[in-house]
Amino acid sequence: MRHMKMKDLPQDDRPYERCLREGPQSLSDAELLSIIIRTGSREESSLELASNVLALNYPKEGILGLLHLSLPELMSVKGIGQVKGIQLLCVGELSRRIWKRRSLIQPVTFQDPQTIAEYYQEDMRHKSQEEFHVMMFNNRQMLIHDCLLSKGTVNASLASPRDIFIEALKHRAVSLILVHNHPSGDPEPSSQDIQLTRRISEAGRLIDIQVLDHIIIGDNSFVSLKERRLL
Repeated sequence: MRHMKMKDLPQDDRPYERCLREGPQSLSDAELLSIIIRTGSREESSLELASNVLALNYPKEGILGLLHLSLPELMSVKGIGQVKGIQLLCVGELSRRIWKRRSLIQPVTFQDPQTIAEYYQEDMRHKSQEEFHVMMFNNRQMLIHDCLLSKGTVNASLASPRDIFIEALKHRAVSLILVHNHPSGDPEPSSQDIQLTRRISEAGRLIDIQVLDHIIIGDNSFVSLKERRLL
């Protein structure tokens, strides 16, 4: 069978030409990806390959899957080799970085647990290990820095109040929000989570750095210890 190319499609249906004519906002997810993929396989056009990638249903179907799919999972699609797979991984990573950096370009205030959970949800909900993040704020409650403080085992992360406040003082933070995930998908706080939060909050009072909340991320769910009145 001959190698199908985008030029084999009618001109009005070619994503590249449509993008030139109408702008990228007019393209479907599959059409946008086909421009990144560029060439098809012997059996399918780049548009068909893109549609097959979007049909992958692990761990999340559609365009959001690019944030989580591994290279072997992408290469399981016939016609997606290592080069195309890496290109698609980079698209996902660029999207993630742009979304997270927007708070520094167009500052976002994190005044409610929902906003905080949305900021971390797609990054953390499928992690196989616990990660402990610290968000640092100025006196206007604008995010000035966020950092991954530690990674743990399947069941626990390692977070030290000392390490947290070394970072906070380094960035001249006046308040903090703690965030970590539960790989089980269940965001219910453990007794250890509650005890650690209270220890960090007490230590913060001694140096006048307030711990505003501790958000636990689950699978498409979260718990705010402040809302639960556990802080």
